[in-house]
Amino acid sequence: MTTAPPPDGIVSVFDVIVVGVDETSASREAVRQAVGLRAPGGTLHLLAVVETARMVHAGFAASAATDKMLTDVRTALEDAAATSNTTTNTMVEGRPARLLLAHLRRNHATLLVVGCHGHARAAGLVAGAVGTVLLREAPCPVLFARRDSWPEGHPERIVAGVDGSPESMRAVDVAQVLGERFDARVALVVSLGGKLRDATAVIRQYPEAIVDERSPLEALVAASNAADLVVVGSRGLHGLRALGSVSERVAHRAHSSVLVVRNA
Repeated sequence: MTTAPPPDGIVSVFDVIVVGVDETSASREAVRQAVGLRAPGGTLHLLAVVETARMVHAGFAASAATDKMLTDVRTALEDAAATSNTTTNTMVEGRPARLLLAHLRRNHATLLVVGCHGHARAAGLVAGAVGTVLLREAPCPVLFARRDSWPEGHPERIVAGVDGSPESMRAVDVAQVLGERFDARVALVVSLGGKLRDATAVIRQYPEAIVDERSPLEALVAASNAADLVVVGSRGLHGLRALGSVSERVAHRAHSSVLVVRNA
């Protein structure tokens, strides 16, 4: 049997992947999941950003603390490069979010992968946590990688939220492509507790979907308990308009890795 080609532009999500690298276990997991998702023939770019300006608060110990940070991050980058057959490995000093965003554009990235460090979304918005900023500002899809999500190196149980919008339909397309590629189970979730305009039409279009009475956030977070990956669509809102973003909130609260899909 011949497999139908994937929808236009879907495979390209995994063609050019950029991973933010630091010395943490969350970063190592991000690299591992990026390697698992990279398309055959795709490229993988590692970028380590060291914010040495933070060390001024160390007082007399600032110099030693800076040297240790540089050494730790350089070692983490070298270790990641040695195990992932990367295309480029870069280490720079500066503001992580700003430099990662510039790196995405420079490499025409189709996916950014960052490790989840456990920041709550509200705290991230106030403190400008790197993951939160990237979720809101990245020009391409973003994978929020959580530890222990993929014991086999790739997702085996995938959940996608669908509400009939073009963004959610693209998320479903991506989830189904991954399902075919990894022979993974794909479950679609339709939430009746959100701003769904025509539930009947959506359920008719996706008769296999699980219908949940709760809000989209509650439904997808609950579904993530039994998933390796949750895929959600994003309208790519910025600034104050992004404060109510379901995709952002799911990324921060889910128990599994979360792939936020937007047009690159």
